[in-house]
Amino acid sequence: MARARILIADDHTIVRHGLCRILEEQPEWKVVAQAHDGRDAVAQALAMQPDIAILDIGMSLLNGIEATRQIKRRLPSLHVLILSMHGEQPYITAAVHAGARGYLLKDSMDVDLVTAVEAVIAGRSFFSPAVSRIVLDEYVGQLERQGVLDRYDALSEREREVLQLVAEGHSNKEAASLLSISPSTVETHRARIFDKLDVHNTAELVLYAVRRGLVS
Repeated sequence: MARARILIADDHTIVRHGLCRILEEQPEWKVVAQAHDGRDAVAQALAMQPDIAILDIGMSLLNGIEATRQIKRRLPSLHVLILSMHGEQPYITAAVHAGARGYLLKDSMDVDLVTAVEAVIAGRSFFSPAVSRIVLDEYVGQLERQGVLDRYDALSEREREVLQLVAEGHSNKEAASLLSISPSTVETHRARIFDKLDVHNTAELVLYAVRRGLVS
């Protein structure tokens, strides 16, 4: 029987190594790639095509939610498990909408990691016990019934990337270099983001990103 192939993505080397150690104690699993930020996670997922990606929600350059969205769009059969310190509803709902099958709180990782990975690899959902599934189900169901979309959902994939980089404090030139586009194109995306989110300056954009859980 083939071993399940796993991608781990987290900003912190010590966390990645700890996850790798726990996971590779299971003879049926193999960690095939590790990533240090969200953009690296997407690249590694496309290159290695693992069975499951375990993504930290608060990664630099591209947060775990957007990385999940991009990975699932390109590799719909790949299962995603989100790691987070945040147990609040907006984070959980965003992860589910992006396509994650599981949401594991970091403070229960040592106890629940193996169970979470087993569930997600099998195509089931897993949420840390501290996360209220009832609240989540009611909230997601309400959104689906009403057809309500967050303003964030109106942004294009590129606009979401620019939003995160700007919110993290990158200049237009830095963002352009990271995304391999021109500074003027970044500025065009910024203007569209401001219009779609109804924000009027960078400070408001950063505040939106923090409240939305896109950056810490």
